[in-house]
Amino acid sequence: MAIDFSEELKHLRATMDSVREVTGLDALAAQITELEARASVPNLWDDPEAAQQITSALSRANAERDRVLSMDSRIEDLEVLVEMGTEEGDADTLAEAEAELAKIKKDLDALEVRTLLAGEWDAREAVVTIRAGAGGVDAADFAEMLMRMYLRWAERHGYPTAVLDTSYAEEAGLKSATFEVKVPYAFGNLSVEAGTHRLVRISPFDNQGRRQTSFAAVEVVPLIEQTDHIDIPENELKIDVFRSSGPGGQSVNTTDSAVRMTHLPTGIVVSMQNEKSQIQNRAAALRVLQSRLLLLKKQEEAATKKEMAGDIKASWGDQMRSYVLQPYQMVKDLRTEHEVGNPSAVFDGDIDDFIEAGIRWKRHAEKADA
Repeated sequence: MAIDFSEELKHLRATMDSVREVTGLDALAAQITELEARASVPNLWDDPEAAQQITSALSRANAERDRVLSMDSRIEDLEVLVEMGTEEGDADTLAEAEAELAKIKKDLDALEVRTLLAGEWDAREAVVTIRAGAGGVDAADFAEMLMRMYLRWAERHGYPTAVLDTSYAEEAGLKSATFEVKVPYAFGNLSVEAGTHRLVRISPFDNQGRRQTSFAAVEVVPLIEQTDHIDIPENELKIDVFRSSGPGGQSVNTTDSAVRMTHLPTGIVVSMQNEKSQIQNRAAALRVLQSRLLLLKKQEEAATKKEMAGDIKASWGDQMRSYVLQPYQMVKDLRTEHEVGNPSAVFDGDIDDFIEAGIRWKRHAEKADA
């Protein structure tokens, strides 16, 4: 069936109109002008931290504008290609236009999803914590598989990460792990990964080869910034220090540099052992604790609003995604219904389609609740 290029181009233009409206190119251009002025002052690097913030913000703003302008240019080039192929009746040119149309549609979908990340904390970097749930050693192994999945996803995109804490299980895998994804909009993207994940497979740890179901929980919080001002009184903190350790109890450190920080009013516990000094681990633990309290405050405010509106249904189910390796191969998100038949690729970090579907689902749910 021949492609209706006229209809396809009309749809692309309508989508781009929406993207431009959300992006706000005029406001973005004004922001870039302001940041360029601040970045050009002679004594900029007298304060390296402030300079880094300014140059990073300028780089992000320029990249944001360039993404939109580049897509506009590609659509214009496609229109010219279609016009040439149609006027000359050139099948090769029209085939080239069809191939470019497919690429543009895929890239425009990703750009459109990016514009949906307009939540209060979506632009933040992310702190991800994975915890083994029910399922014994299989759950601990599953937690490690999920950690590798997210780190591979970040690696595929060139996003820097930092592992903050790992608590190894006795036989295999992880009891828990916490890591940062240090790129803007990491929270907006990964927030849809929060929830309970389920794995079904023949257990490699069962000598009778029985099928095992295990669970792991993924928590995603926005990384705190200095401007957020989440103050925690000293008397609300209990701080324990201990020696860092690796798999099987292997000593990694001969000093008490690891830190376990407990927030007494909420019971939230954060452990850090990635850094070599106790002071560094304490600072990292406090930052993650502040991030979790920030998100908790946001959730409590949202829950209060829902209760006042008479709507108490939960937005997220206990189980949001299933990874089935036996008796068939499938990964399925239970909220969006998105599924693929290649779990190996998913565990190797190929989760963009799941994230995109999750963002669209989440925004649709938020509009329905509004």
